[in-house]
Amino acid sequence: MIAKVQCVVLDCPDVSVLARFYQALLGGVVDRPDPRWSLDRDWSTLHTGSGLVLAFQRAPDHRPPRWPDPDHPQQFHLDLGVPDLDRAQQQVLAAGAAPLDLGDATRGWRVYADPAGHPFCLVRE
Repeated sequence: MIAKVQCVVLDCPDVSVLARFYQALLGGVVDRPDPRWSLDRDWSTLHTGSGLVLAFQRAPDHRPPRWPDPDHPQQFHLDLGVPDLDRAQQQVLAAGAAPLDLGDATRGWRVYADPAGHPFCLVRE
């Protein structure tokens, strides 16, 4: 092993908005003091209960991906396991997600965009 993941970093236009969005989905603490990062208007973090750290970096000229358009690739995405897709869908939409691909009732996953346009999937556990 060469390295350990410290965090997953997402570019976005507003670090606070995206940190609070993912906090609503995953729980955790926004901007917990951590000697690895300085926190300011250009950088925010979310320490989740599972140990995963998401970081949000301000990109003033952020251009969101357009899933599934290969000319505007995903850049990254998260698969988030949920026990009930319908309930989780209601919750992520209420938190500010936008539906991208809801598929049909038999498929075990659905695709959404966060407020900065990054795709993420809800996957039935």
